Amino acid sequence: MEISLILFIVIGFVAGWVTRHVIKDDGYGTVGDIVVGVIGALLGGFLFSKASVSAGGSFFGSLIVATLGAIALLFGVRLIKKA
Repeated sequence: MEISLILFIVIGFVAGWVTRHVIKDDGYGTVGDIVVGVIGALLGGFLFSKASVSAGGSFFGSLIVATLGAIALLFGVRLIKKA
């Protein structure tokens, strides 16, 4: 149980960090990257399941889903900020 939580946080951090560089955002620091990545993982998992798409159960599949979810999250946040 503890290992999967740690792995989820690691995936969240890496996804948040990658997203910060893809979106060219100033970032929210390490904790912010983890939060963006974890929320992105949840959002990405939800969107992928609704689209009936599977990225596999591997580390890299989870990282891709989390990163795409985090990109969608920050894109949505930017749209709301502009409104």
